[in-house]
Amino acid sequence: MTRIRLADPGAVAARWRAEALAGMAKIAESGAFVGGPAVAEAERLAATILGRRGAVGVASGTDALAIALQAAGLRPGELVVVPALTFFATVGAVHLAGGVPYVVDVDDRGLLDPDEAAKAFEEGARFAVPVHLFGNRVATLPGGATLVHDLAQMAGAPPFADVAIGGLSAYPTKVWPAPGDGGFVVGDDLDALQRARHLGSHGHVGSHHHHRVGDHIGRNSRLDALAAAWLTAAADHLPDLVRRRQAIAATYDAALAPSLGTLVRDVGNPVPVYVVLAQGRFERDRLAAHLDACGVDVGPLYPMPLHAQPALAGRCRASATPRAEALCPRWLAVPCHPGLRDDEVGRVADALSSFPRPR
Repeated sequence: MTRIRLADPGAVAARWRAEALAGMAKIAESGAFVGGPAVAEAERLAATILGRRGAVGVASGTDALAIALQAAGLRPGELVVVPALTFFATVGAVHLAGGVPYVVDVDDRGLLDPDEAAKAFEEGARFAVPVHLFGNRVATLPGGATLVHDLAQMAGAPPFADVAIGGLSAYPTKVWPAPGDGGFVVGDDLDALQRARHLGSHGHVGSHHHHRVGDHIGRNSRLDALAAAWLTAAADHLPDLVRRRQAIAATYDAALAPSLGTLVRDVGNPVPVYVVLAQGRFERDRLAAHLDACGVDVGPLYPMPLHAQPALAGRCRASATPRAEALCPRWLAVPCHPGLRDDEVGRVADALSSFPRPR
């Protein structure tokens, strides 16, 4: 029995591979590997896809978030509110930018809780990173803080009305995927985006002149032209990719065994990850074993709140996170990518529907 992979970037990219390779070949012939029209076009597309006024291509989603924080005015040592449940890159970016993560609890969908963020703001935090996790939007946060949005999983979602600045990842497993690492600083604050461009190019402002941006010295973080050509080819297929993900998710929703659930999704959610909720750690592990026996790969998502990660010992602040701790042992990701064939979707759905009731 052939296993069904949790992610399959090669199968997804089959839709645009020939077009992308042709574009990459032209770049190779021209020698314009850094910057140029290919990158400018990918930046234009990123801004359009996210519904923003502009975008700056950078080397990764992590860099996008770190540079966005610096461009937004973060000073070394300042507190940055982050949710307890997110990929480690969120706090990694805060540290790269010179900030100190302040980890707070989440709501029932695993998103930054506005009330918990408000408490952190009262304690002096001036920045927050709302992580729009699994394609769902964080609720409106109280005023008084600068927001730098983590949009890593939001390509293909309905545009927000208010994003001054944020970071988008184009990692190969994302809804709009690059052929390797890549990302964009995106937003509506054009001055901040210009600062981000300086930061990603060594603070270069003229012939051999390199300036600081606020308290920060620039670095080398640029989207390369080959990745830009790939992303440009993929962009034409983005609506179809999103529709396919949504159709697969609807199939799974209808098939879930009575003891299983899933996260409520916003209207238009592009389903970057399909999350199954079990009743507890024992049932989650039993579900993982059941799916494995059915030939379906799974992912445990975030196994612990961020502040419990060994790398952050003594390097962050944290409040109590009971909701995050309750979610960690319950959720599991199952394959929901556009590279799945109909028969594979059916196999996953059958495996989800046949999960035995708890004893």
